[in-house]
Amino acid sequence: MSIPTSRPAIGATLYFALAFSLSAYFTFAAVQGDYGVFRQVQIQAESEALAAERDHIAAELAEMHNKTQRLSDTYLDLDLLDEQARSVLGYVRADEIVIR
Repeated sequence: MSIPTSRPAIGATLYFALAFSLSAYFTFAAVQGDYGVFRQVQIQAESEALAAERDHIAAELAEMHNKTQRLSDTYLDLDLLDEQARSVLGYVRADEIVIR
């Protein structure tokens, strides 16, 4: 009579090793890959930062458009014109004292 051995077959061991390796690879790719979870979070953060920058630039553009409109030929804001002449050209009135 022969004594039965209880060691697993080599094919089953290779099968489980291959299955474990593939599952580990795909799990790593799902988390750290080009289209993984971490990359999606990074893309979302970049998207929010760019949206905030876009809103800031849109506000600056609206302000510049408003100033351009106020200095145009069709509508002239004398206070803004006086402010621009003072800041850009350095004009002062005769009755003002300049302190540097």
